[in-house]
Formats: sequence, structure tokens, C-alpha cells
Amino acid sequence: MHIPDGYLGPPTYGGLWAAMAGIWYFASSRIKKTLKAAEVPFLALGAALSFVIMMFNVPIVGGTTGHATGTALLAITLGPWAAVIAVSIAIAVQALLFGDGGITALGANCFNMAFTDAMVSYAVYRLITRGFGKNAADGQPRNPGKRTILASALAGYAGLNASAFLAAVELGIQPILHRGLDGRPLYCPFPLKVTIPAMMVGHLAAFGPLEAAFTAFAVAYLGKAYPELLARRTV
Repeated sequence: MHIPDGYLGPPTYGGLWAAMAGIWYFASSRIKKTLKAAEVPFLALGAALSFVIMMFNVPIVGGTTGHATGTALLAITLGPWAAVIAVSIAIAVQALLFGDGGITALGANCFNMAFTDAMVSYAVYRLITRGFGKNAADGQPRNPGKRTILASALAGYAGLNASAFLAAVELGIQPILHRGLDGRPLYCPFPLKVTIPAMMVGHLAAFGPLEAAFTAFAVAYLGKAYPELLARRTV
């Protein structure tokens, strides 16, 4: 899902840069209020984990790649706004140091893989686990049961595919928005009928299940080792 430079026109990448600037500002202010001091090391570890996961990517038609992100796990355990910051850091490091994803497309890549993935996966997880986060008697977080693990898997699957779909749309609308005098596309040359199937088939069939399995196993482990990370969080 890492979109490189030269595949998005200025209106698209500029608009998404502007959107992410506001999102980063809001996310930073939120985690100052919601993230506990003891959880800050988990934020750094989460950014590193997301970085490593996204390095295992597979080229896809349209100039981008398919891979898992780890965003859902961070949204579930640290909250969605912390996940936005952690994954954005990972994406920025990949772009600046390894050329994985473009600098001009950094806003788009963060909007897709950090913001959208975090919000969708968190919403799915909360919807399924509503009322199952704490023990009513003592207020302590429960160890993850089948419902929590299933919710984690579905959250990972939904969040990853939502971000993949946005990347496909952003690429696919470029031939509509930008053409030269000779009619040739100036940026991504592939239309929606190519980018959406090319992106979604791989993520729906392979990368989505991989993200779901990783998120479920990680939540099952962390829920037993650090049950406080699965306590109910508000956005």
C-alpha cells in the first residue's frame, strides 16, 4: 500500500498532506491526555513493530505494494490516536531512509495505513466487544476470551482492507483528474477498474487474513501478559 512519488497528482497528495497535518496535531493532543506514562515504551515498540511488519511487502500492479501493517493491534491496545502516531512514524522512516513510499505521497500513505486503518479497526473491535472489557465486580480488565480474539481478527481484516481500498481509489482516479494534451495520464496510468481489483484481491485473500491472524494471536498473548492494555479506551 506504499504509494511512491509520481503516482499522485498535487491536488491529491497536497490535500492528504493537509488532512494529515490536522490529524497529527489532534492525535498528539489526544495521546497526551489518554496515554499513560507507563505505556509510552509500548508506543515506541509499536512503531518499531509496524515498521518491521511493513518491510515484508509484495509488489502489486499500479506501482504500490501489499502487506500487513500492525495498525489494528496498536489501535486495540494503545488506542486509535496512539496508533496513528506510531504507524505514521514507521511510514515516515520507511520513506525517508529506505525509499519505501514517496515523500510527496507520505500524507496519503499515512492517511490510508495509519489513520483509516486505525479508525476502522478500532471501531470494529469496539462494536463487537462492547460491554466485554472489564469485570463488573472489580473493574479489572479480563483476559481475552473468544469474543475478544474474534473481534481482534475482524478488526485487523477490516482495517487493512479499508486502507487498501482507499489506496486503490487514490491511484485509480489519477487518470480522470490529470491528463496531458495528448490524452495520456500524467501520474498513475491505471484506472479504477484496474487498481481496485489489483489491490483488493491480494488484500482480501492473503494480506487481510494474515493481518487478522497476527492481530488475534498478538491480542491473545498481550491480553494475558498485559491485561491492562485491553481495558476500554475512549477516542
